Amino acid sequence: MTVQRSQRVAELLHQEISRMVQFELKDPRLGFVTITGVDVTADVQFARVFFTVIGSEDERKNSTRALEKSTGFIRRQLGRRLHMRTIPELSFRYDDSLERGNRIEQLLRTLNEEKADDDGHH
Repeated sequence: MTVQRSQRVAELLHQEISRMVQFELKDPRLGFVTITGVDVTADVQFARVFFTVIGSEDERKNSTRALEKSTGFIRRQLGRRLHMRTIPELSFRYDDSLERGNRIEQLLRTLNEEKADDDGHH
C-alpha cells in the first residue's frame, strides 16, 4: 500500500465516522463528540480514530465507552458505504492535543505577565 492510499482511506474514514457520530449513533452516553483525525496503518488493517468531547471528565469517559461499544456498527456501516476489501479495525483515542495547547498557551501568558511585572519594577 502506498502512503497516499492510506492517507486517502484515513480521510474517507474521518468523513464517514464524523457523519455517523453526528447523525446516526443513538447511544445516550455519547456527548458532544468531534472526530479530530484518523491515522491508518500503511496496510490499512488498523485505524486510530481521535476525538474530543466538550464537557466534564465523566462526559468524556461516557463518550469513550459509547464509541467503543459502537465500533461494530461503525465498521459494518463503513463496509457498506466504502466498498473496500478490508475495513480497518478501529480504536478510539481521546485527543488531548487541544487541552495541551491551551495549557501551554496559559503558561506562556503567565510567563509574559510575570516578565512584564518584573520589567515594570526595575
